[in-house]
Amino acid sequence: MSERRPIESWLTDMDGVLVHEGHPIPGAEEFLRRLTASGKRFLVLTNNSIYTRRDLSARLHALGLPVAEEAIWTSALATAQFLSDQRPSGSAYVIGEAGLTTALHEAGYVLTELNPDYVVLGETRTYSFSSITRAIRLIERGARFIATNPDPIGPSTEGSLPATGAVAAMITRATGVEPYFVGKPNPLMMRTALNRVGGHSESTVMIGDRMDTDVRAGVEAGLETILVLSGVTRKDEVERFPFRASHVLDSIADVVDMVAPASGS
Repeated sequence: MSERRPIESWLTDMDGVLVHEGHPIPGAEEFLRRLTASGKRFLVLTNNSIYTRRDLSARLHALGLPVAEEAIWTSALATAQFLSDQRPSGSAYVIGEAGLTTALHEAGYVLTELNPDYVVLGETRTYSFSSITRAIRLIERGARFIATNPDPIGPSTEGSLPATGAVAAMITRATGVEPYFVGKPNPLMMRTALNRVGGHSESTVMIGDRMDTDVRAGVEAGLETILVLSGVTRKDEVERFPFRASHVLDSIADVVDMVAPASGS
């Protein structure tokens, strides 16, 4: 591997890296406090579009993980920014929760069932047959199909739940129309995150627990990557992928000592 510049900014996934099934992962609090003390810029990324970043910040603080809402970037926010750039002041029929609807409202979008520019599919714990049917019919009439992320399942304390990617596949099967996925592993989400954190690809690292989304997104965006084995991808699966993480570590606790003091401190 070619020599990289010292790490000046950090991007990290949330589920499987900092938290797991509603509990903080050992080392996560120390990692975040080390980042804050070092002065390094960082952003917590998540493909989960259910919650607003204010909600996520409050949930993380309740677990003892100090993350300001400004340091959170979700697939819902990335989707809203993408749509605003593509078609300012547009309209959308949305399947999703407050994280997605709030982001779209703040981006100047009108949410409607009447001839929307887009059908936007996000994550919800209450997917309904009627809303999916309406989405299918709107796409058949010409609405463009956007999805926040391709994750087929999501975690819960009871086990796996069908997520955006699985429902998107059902809509695609019914309409023949593939969605444009904005979230990881789309490098678009990584580039918007880099812009938010003011980072450069050659001096930024991405930490994740999934080879197929987190590490792939980091690799395609030209970042240094760290896979932690505290989430989805298991150690015996790592070699199956055609791309490699820069580092494979057991958990976020093993990343703490990689956080160097800010330049000039």
